[in-house]
Parts: sequence; C-alpha cells; structure tokens
Amino acid sequence: QVQLVESGGGSVQAGGSLRLSCAASGYRVSSNSMGWFRQAPGKGREGVAVIYPGGTTRYADSVKGRFTVSQDSASNTVHLQMNSLKPEDTAMYTCAAQCHVPNSTGSGWSANYWGQGTQVTVSS
Repeated sequence: QVQLVESGGGSVQAGGSLRLSCAASGYRVSSNSMGWFRQAPGKGREGVAVIYPGGTTRYADSVKGRFTVSQDSASNTVHLQMNSLKPEDTAMYTCAAQCHVPNSTGSGWSANYWGQGTQVTVSS
C-alpha cells in the first residue's frame, strides 16, 4: 500500500523560504514520477513540480526559478525547496506519485497516489 506523508509546511513572510518533505512507504520514489500539487482556498488543485526517475524535472510556470524539487533515494523522500515565496503561493501542498504533466501551466496535472497535505501560508 502506497503511503505519502508530507511535512515542513508553516507560515512565512513574503520573500522567505520553506522546504517541504514527502516520505514514501510502499513505493520507491526513484522508480516513478513524484510530484507536488497545491490548492488555494476557493481554487482548484494545480500542479507545482514533478521529478522523474533519473532526475528530470518539470515545473509550473508560476514557480519556475523559485521552487526546486529533488529526491533522496536513500531515505525514500522527495523534497520541495520553495524560495522567494509570495502571498499567492499560500495553499495546501500535497505530495503525489505517478504524475501526469500535460502542460507547463499546472492546470490539468494529475496523479494516482496522494498524501494528506501540508499547509503553507505566506503573509505580505
């Protein structure tokens, strides 16, 4: 059974940084795609970043250059380093596995397995 558990969310001021982590069990993060999604209040879920076996990454245009996704095979964990955070980055961030990335906008991205999410709040 695949389980994904996120950690690292919190509150930060605009311009600050946070690092999210996703610990996987029942699933090897290096064997298939892993990603991060987010959902802000009143909005639909959108893709943020995905990392593929071998290290290839894809980012939504809104976070490109500010966010970095990485994986640690030894600890079976995926991380999302978020820098230069903006108030519009405020959302529930969810880890996902077996991701599908059809575009660079973040809209329409999907996944087969999901974590419970961790809240990120960025104040101005």
